[in-house]
Amino acid sequence: MPQPVLVVLSRDHELISQLPGWLEGQADVRACDSLEELIDVARWISPQGIVADFRRAIPESHSEQQTLETIQSRWPTVRLALLTPEQCPESLARRAMSFQLPLVRGRIDKQAVLQAFPDLFQELPSPSLPPVPVATNPVIEDQTPLASLMGISRRYETNSPQLKQVLHDLEVAAKHDVTILLIGETGSGKTYLSRLIHEVSPRRHEPFLPVACGALPNDLIESELFGHMKGSFTSAHQDKEGKFLAARRGSLLLDEIDVLGLEQQVKLLRVIETGEFEPVGSNQTQRSQARIIAASNLELQPLVEQHRFRPDLYYRLSMLKFTIPPLRHRKMDIVPLTRKFLQQFAIKHGVRIDSVEPGVFEALLDYPWPGNVRELEHVAQRAVIYCREGVLKLSHLPPHIVAGTAGPTNDPTVILPAGPNPGVTPVRVDDHSLGGQMALTEKEIIEQTLFKNSFSRTKSAKDLGISRVTLYNKMKKYGMLK
Repeated sequence: MPQPVLVVLSRDHELISQLPGWLEGQADVRACDSLEELIDVARWISPQGIVADFRRAIPESHSEQQTLETIQSRWPTVRLALLTPEQCPESLARRAMSFQLPLVRGRIDKQAVLQAFPDLFQELPSPSLPPVPVATNPVIEDQTPLASLMGISRRYETNSPQLKQVLHDLEVAAKHDVTILLIGETGSGKTYLSRLIHEVSPRRHEPFLPVACGALPNDLIESELFGHMKGSFTSAHQDKEGKFLAARRGSLLLDEIDVLGLEQQVKLLRVIETGEFEPVGSNQTQRSQARIIAASNLELQPLVEQHRFRPDLYYRLSMLKFTIPPLRHRKMDIVPLTRKFLQQFAIKHGVRIDSVEPGVFEALLDYPWPGNVRELEHVAQRAVIYCREGVLKLSHLPPHIVAGTAGPTNDPTVILPAGPNPGVTPVRVDDHSLGGQMALTEKEIIEQTLFKNSFSRTKSAKDLGISRVTLYNKMKKYGMLK
């Protein structure tokens, strides 16, 4: 008898990793972190149950109500359970009552899952995934992490002595109303740590809002942060609330803070010191109650010396500055992170992994990781989707990983040490369109774009400037379809 399929719409990786163990092999668990991905997954499988986790906002423009309406209209006969915060939004509570949907408030456990789907899980024997065997190697052996930081929906563990003190100090700082600065290369985990800081702080039940300053045009950054009044500039057709107000008493992550102009830095310093600001086009002073977490992949002191960053803002931010070391400087974390990603993506893509060839870990340890943890995550996902017959092999890794040559990076701060191939420098990739990346093969470009977009073909096709049909045909051509 086939296993029932349970699809989980959630950003809680801890929940997703625990579900298969709770269900004791009685269901095929598939994870999605967006409504679009859920729709894509359900085109190929028929779920018997769906868990919609609203404890943290789904990263899309859809409201909770729209998300539920879409799920119920597309899969009217599928059993649906809702996860909500302790203080459940009234709209969700009313809808759950109207449609008699199981509703779990706060943290979820094994018993809550079984009660939400009483008719779905029966005694369906299915072996659970065995532990992944690896070579006997002191670097590769399982170890108790030196330090860990646990939030509501995420955990950060490290075997690196260098990071141990950082995590300890971050946990202390998170519990106080102070501004925090994170410095680290692209992909080193600054956004993940910022969310974790928010989750271990007293502000954990308020919003967490990230702002990618580097992705905004200079003339729109102030509007995004401080808001604007109708008519304050050409496209200001109505009043807009900025991020400092939208975050309420939560946390606001200002990523790539180094791109802010000097005038914007003055306004940011004022907000940090007094909480006060004026929206664009307004003379009315407003007050922010949000905690600011600033992040940059550049050291700010050289920018001060170049007169690109204000000294007073620099000294204010550097009071609680934490440097996140790149992955190549903490090799003890590579294998545990790989195991975590392999388990996560094996569940997500429904791929069984019984064992991993020892050479896989050796190759990962030898590679310099210019893209840091984010690159490792993408490599692990690629390996999982190409894994066959339960054995993950060296051939499932990208060729440049096996060769130990530096992969592409869009972070100009990355300087790789001399390694197995000291003459090789990372390829600089600034343009994500096909025409702009002639230095890479078409297959590699498509793979990287799919990884970046969590294998959403719709988003990948849009990034590449081609249609979904064209993308599908190219994936078929290169043997990238399962």
